[in-house]
Amino acid sequence: MRIEDFDTIISSDRLMLVDFYATWCGACRAMDYTLERVALAMSDITTILRIDITAANSQEIVRRYNIVSVPTLIIFMQGEPIWRMSGIISFERLCQIIRRQQLTNVY
Repeated sequence: MRIEDFDTIISSDRLMLVDFYATWCGACRAMDYTLERVALAMSDITTILRIDITAANSQEIVRRYNIVSVPTLIIFMQGEPIWRMSGIISFERLCQIIRRQQLTNVY
């Protein structure tokens, strides 16, 4: 994904949950089902964008956000990162964090 396109997408008024992953990463594959559930359960609050860190066209994004481990999740609001975590997180915890970010970052 071109950085210009990425910037446009994360500039949304919606919470944008970006999942930085790699196809070879076991923990990333373990998060697939959790992210699918979050996408369904939280569709009124957030949109999920997945970025494969090994893709040639995502390297500028990976450098900008200093992605050094996967999975890394970042929540953006109007283009600004407002929460970040690396590693595995449960469905329940991630939903709780998204709700809290929505309540505390209303513009």
